[in-house]
Amino acid sequence: MRNYSRQREEIIKVIKELYTHPTAEEIYIIVKGKDPSVSRSTVYRNLGLLVESNVINKITMLNGPDRYDYIREESTKHNHAICTKCGKIFDFEFDFEYEKLKSIILKQTGIEISKKGIAIEGICDSCKNK
Repeated sequence: MRNYSRQREEIIKVIKELYTHPTAEEIYIIVKGKDPSVSRSTVYRNLGLLVESNVINKITMLNGPDRYDYIREESTKHNHAICTKCGKIFDFEFDFEYEKLKSIILKQTGIEISKKGIAIEGICDSCKNK
């Protein structure tokens, strides 16, 4: 990654401390509250750098803004379940046989998996009970 940046470290800290999978705008608001000099473009640019450097994951949402998650060393089984109604993201752990899964997907689709983790979609209990 590029040179050290105090603002980038603050962005990492915010994402690391939150388990809510915040959006870029939510991250910006929190960082701006701690450092009023930070700009929206600085936060968005650094999020891109952090994703490229595999420090954080970008969770692409079908409906709504993308969300971000810190990549924890112990999270080799770290996956996401996404509610298609409210957009909430839940972490779940399951040890998929990634090499076998990669091979199956490559053979069937020609797509080579670039990151570990599975994102599944469904409807959460709160939305089902509404």
